[in-house]
Amino acid sequence: MKTITLSELRRQRWSEIEATLSQEEEILITRDSKPVAKLVRIAEQVPKRKRWNPEEHKKWIKKVWGNKQVRLVDKYLHADRKDRDLLRGK
Repeated sequence: MKTITLSELRRQRWSEIEATLSQEEEILITRDSKPVAKLVRIAEQVPKRKRWNPEEHKKWIKKVWGNKQVRLVDKYLHADRKDRDLLRGK
């Protein structure tokens, strides 16, 4: 079991401690050489989410919409900007 002092815990970044915890089952935290707490891994590593891939997204859009151009964004942008013009008194 790895041991770390409370002051070391305060100075280190959480990512480093989390990496250590992924290797060790638990980390003992001490103050003045006396144990005060224990960090315990409660679950196995959760697989990371798949990163967004613009090429795959482009293929998905083409599959869903085909060659049709979607103008929904233009519609909502126009409505939003029209509201701003009304607020300015134009």
